[in-house]
Amino acid sequence: MDSKKLTTGSGAPYFEHQDSQTVGSRGPVLLQDFILQENLAHFVRERIPERIVHAKGTGAYGTFTVTHDISQYTKAKIFSKVGNSCRMFARFSTVGGEKGSADTARDPRGFALKFYTEDGNWDLVGNNTPVFFIKDAKKFPDFIHTQKRVPKTNLKSATMMWDFWSLNPESLHQVLILMSDRGTPYGYRHMHGFGSHTFSMINDKNERVWVKFHFKTKQGIKNFSNDEATKMAGENPDFAQEDLCNAIDNGDFPKWAVYIQVMTEEQAKEFRWNPFDITKVWFQGDFPLIEVGEMELNEIPVNYFAHVEQSTFSPSNLINGISFSPDKMLQGRLFSYPDAHRYRVGVNAHQLEVNRCPFAVNNYQRDGFMADSSEYQDKPNYHPNSFDDIVPDSSYKNFEYELDSNHVANFNRNENDDDHYTQPGLLYTKAMNQEDREHLVNNIIDAMSGIDGPKRDEIINRQLCHFFRANIELGMKVASGLSVNIDANMMNHSK
Repeated sequence: MDSKKLTTGSGAPYFEHQDSQTVGSRGPVLLQDFILQENLAHFVRERIPERIVHAKGTGAYGTFTVTHDISQYTKAKIFSKVGNSCRMFARFSTVGGEKGSADTARDPRGFALKFYTEDGNWDLVGNNTPVFFIKDAKKFPDFIHTQKRVPKTNLKSATMMWDFWSLNPESLHQVLILMSDRGTPYGYRHMHGFGSHTFSMINDKNERVWVKFHFKTKQGIKNFSNDEATKMAGENPDFAQEDLCNAIDNGDFPKWAVYIQVMTEEQAKEFRWNPFDITKVWFQGDFPLIEVGEMELNEIPVNYFAHVEQSTFSPSNLINGISFSPDKMLQGRLFSYPDAHRYRVGVNAHQLEVNRCPFAVNNYQRDGFMADSSEYQDKPNYHPNSFDDIVPDSSYKNFEYELDSNHVANFNRNENDDDHYTQPGLLYTKAMNQEDREHLVNNIIDAMSGIDGPKRDEIINRQLCHFFRANIELGMKVASGLSVNIDANMMNHSK
C-alpha cells in the first residue's frame, strides 16, 4: 500500500509529530512550533455542545422500502408506488442523561429518523412511546429541568420529578409507560418506535387526513427488569450502543415494520379526546394500523462524531404530501429543534454529510460559520434575479385550509380536555398482563421511595390520587408499598 505524507490542516507535509521544538533538549518550548499549536488548539475544540436532551445516542444508516400502497392518502413521491426505497439514518437515544450516562437508565428513548428522499430530507423525530408527558411546548423547559439536576447539589432528584408529575396529571399516561419495563428496553433493536405526534397527509386531490406513525420491531419486544437495567448500567453503560453495532457488524440487520393510523377530518371533530393531544393515543380498534413499509438498519457510520453527534433532526423537515397538525407540542418543536441545531452545530449544519440532502438544494442562503460554497459558488444570493435557473414550482404550493376559529387567546390546554385517567387506566388493565402490572407497581414504589424533604408526604399523596383516579387497584398497591395509610379524604379526591 502506498504511504501518504503526514500534513498540517492546510496540507503542508511535516515530519516532527512526536517532539516539540525546544531551546536545547531540556529548554523551554518555542512559540514558533506551529504544529504543536495547531494540534492542541484543534484538540481542545473537538467537542461541540451536547444536546440538552437526547445527549447519549447511537446511530446507523439503512434503507426504507415501501411495501404497501398508501398513495390514496399522500402525494409524497416516496410513497407513489410499492417498491420505492430511499437511504435513511436513524438515531436512538436516552432523553434525560448526559452524554456519558448509562444506556439502560429508566427513560423514554428517542427514535429519530431521517429519510433522504428525492423531494428533500424528511425527518420523523419521535420516541419509543406513543405519548408524552406534556401537551404544550411552553411547559417543556420546566419539565426537562425536573429530569436533569438540582442546581445546588448537581444531583438527580426523585423529589423534583414526582413533584412535577403530581402537579401535572396530564403526565400520568407517559409516567405509567416509563415506570413499566418499557422504560428500560433491552437496547434499541427490541423496542417499537412512534412518531408520537399527529401529522397530516395530503394527496394529489388536495385532500387531507390526520395520521400517526408506528414502527414495530421485527426482533420482538424485549425489556430489562429494573434490577437487570441497574446491574447492566454498572457493567456496561454502553450496552445499547454495543448491541446495535455488534448486530449490524454480524449481518443481523435490525428491521421495523412501518404502519400509519389514519383519521379523517370529520372523525377528528367527533373523537372523544383532542386528536392532536400527544398525551393520548388513538385506539387501534377504531383506527387500525395500515402497513406502509419496512425500515432496515445495515451500516454503522465510519465516524461517530461526524455522523451521530453532528446529526440534526427537526420535525420541520417535511416533504410534499406530509405536513404538520395543530398539536401544540409539535408546533413548538417546529421552532425549537432547528434552533437548537443552529446553536449546537451551526447555521450550516445542513451541509454536513449526515444532514445533507443527496439530491438538489437550491436556495439563497449564504455564508455563516463553516459555509461550504462548492454547491452554489458565485450564483446570485437574491431572488428574483436575471441570472440563475431556479424557478419556484407551483405544484409544491402549501395546502390551504380554513381554521375553526379566528379568536386568539392563551387557551387553557386542559379546558374541556381534562380526562387524564381513562387511557392510563386502560393501559394498566388492558394493555398490561399480570407480570407487567407487578413490575410497574414495584418500579413506581422504588422510584417514589426516593422522594424526600419537607414536602415528601404532600407530593406522594398528590401522586397517589392520580393513580387512584386511573385505577383503584394501582393506587392501593402503590400506597401499600409506600406504607401510606389510605383515608376517606384521599379516596374522595380520587373520584
